[in-house]
Amino acid sequence: MSVEEQQLLIRRIKDGTVIDHVRAGEALRVLQILGITGKDGEIVSVAMNVPSSKLGKKDVVKVANRFLKTEETDKLALVAPQATANIIKNYKVSAKHRVELPDVFKGILKCPNPTCVSNLANEPIIPTIDVIDKETPLLKCRFCQRLITANETVLV
Repeated sequence: MSVEEQQLLIRRIKDGTVIDHVRAGEALRVLQILGITGKDGEIVSVAMNVPSSKLGKKDVVKVANRFLKTEETDKLALVAPQATANIIKNYKVSAKHRVELPDVFKGILKCPNPTCVSNLANEPIIPTIDVIDKETPLLKCRFCQRLITANETVLV
């Protein structure tokens, strides 16, 4: 298959976001992190296990007419640390940035420890998860000190 044929596996979008360089097999988790179920009418294209010179194989997610917020790209880094988010306007890349874990997730993730004070309904606490290792990634609840891996993360 030629490079030109490989590039045509997913149709171009006029406006929206292309999430590229996602580890092979992680595209569905990317959709989950973004809360995309297909029930809201978004036009979404997903390519899995496509050839990549950098990763060997990669996944690509295209979401038409949606531009990701900073908190969404921060969450993407949990499942796709090498990903890039490309903003497409009028069929051209208008901005490109690499996803990166923030130093802290405040009100975005909750502690997976059911007995953590941040999970109690009667406590007016905003769940706060600190990133202690961006490479692994490894997180830590600010309230109960529980260490959390990317696979254990729970969205608020």
